Amino acid sequence: MRKVIAMEFITLDGVVQGPSSPDEDRSGGFENGGWHAPHTRDEAFMRRMVSAIDEAGGFLLGRGTYELFAAHWPKASPDEQVLARPLNTKPKYVASTTLTAPLAWQRSTLLGHDVAESVAALKREAGGDLLAIGSPELVRSLLMHGLVDELRLMIDPVVVGGGKRLFADDGALRNLRLVDSAVTTTGAIMTTYAPQEMKS
Repeated sequence: MRKVIAMEFITLDGVVQGPSSPDEDRSGGFENGGWHAPHTRDEAFMRRMVSAIDEAGGFLLGRGTYELFAAHWPKASPDEQVLARPLNTKPKYVASTTLTAPLAWQRSTLLGHDVAESVAALKREAGGDLLAIGSPELVRSLLMHGLVDELRLMIDPVVVGGGKRLFADDGALRNLRLVDSAVTTTGAIMTTYAPQEMKS
């Protein structure tokens, strides 16, 4: 059974909105986009990104992340091919209630209406692990359904004061176990967590 690995960039105050650029996601009046960009210059971060994407058997994407990626990676520069090649050629499974099949980006498939059941079915298939990149609404849903096996957070040393958060405000207690951590040259902390069941 393959794993679902969720990889997120997150601020100290728990925000995941608009990490890459000022115009990535301005919904809700968010004005602090691009907060993650200064932390991408770290070599350890880039090695971890390249490794995660290269080792993935496929990718889980929400609509917003899918549209950003589909617009960029097929036209990526020669310098970006180390990331673009696996992103363009490996299977991509997209959660959306507004997109319609067939999807334009090669090897992209819409998940069924019941996303949790669709992802659970994918986990039962043979193949490499599934990597969810960004896509906070999708990852939040997968967390709530107990479908995330690893949560890889890059916690940037920045507070943005508001915006979309990764974790649901649902009062549920979810215990995690720290599997790995490292500090980058920019002061960000790269962590890997796994779910941990409470002992009775």
